[in-house]
Amino acid sequence: MPALRPLLVAVSLTLFASAAQGQPRATQAEEWQAYSEALNRGATQGEIWRYGWSGVYAVGLGINIHEASEAEDSDDRFDARVGTVKSALALGGTLLDAQPHVSARYELADLRDAGDLREARELMQQVAAEERERRAWQARLDSLIVNTLGGLAIGLGDDRPGDGALNFATGMLVSELQIRTQPTQAGSALNRFQPARLSLGDVSLDYQYAWIMTPNRVGIDIHY
Repeated sequence: MPALRPLLVAVSLTLFASAAQGQPRATQAEEWQAYSEALNRGATQGEIWRYGWSGVYAVGLGINIHEASEAEDSDDRFDARVGTVKSALALGGTLLDAQPHVSARYELADLRDAGDLREARELMQQVAAEERERRAWQARLDSLIVNTLGGLAIGLGDDRPGDGALNFATGMLVSELQIRTQPTQAGSALNRFQPARLSLGDVSLDYQYAWIMTPNRVGIDIHY
């Protein structure tokens, strides 16, 4: 058996190399560049997301304020009052909700000047973790509470359950679109550079891997 160990190691490494498709391991310069570009794109998208959605809610707030007093139908006036509260809460929350990429890109620039790649990776992991947190089910709780109260106010308080259900569904749909249009560049960039090591006896190989998920393909991309 000891005599077979070198052969097994050689065969395993050959198969591993084949799976890697011969792609070279990313350099530190490429990693720095990927992180910098990801945070810059994330910051740009984050600001567009923040002020774009704030604009949507501001327009909705203005319309609801007008309709709350000027609409001819009493039901429309009541719905507009509910919409005024919901739009005001959404506007305030969005204006105060800065994406993490904006401040992280400046911190990354300082780390790049210092050449601290380990801290840069940790920074990217923190931003990626916040990206995931912003898309988790907990991020929908505030919207769920506000839209539930708005739907109940119309459905039960004004005795129009159908309109209340529609108000709830519409509010949740808008909230879901807001959540799903947030930037995710940090997680995507970090996934390109996951370091790992393959050890077989006395032989070891450092490599990087990234998960690939497309509509028609699920796999792993390995760089060594």
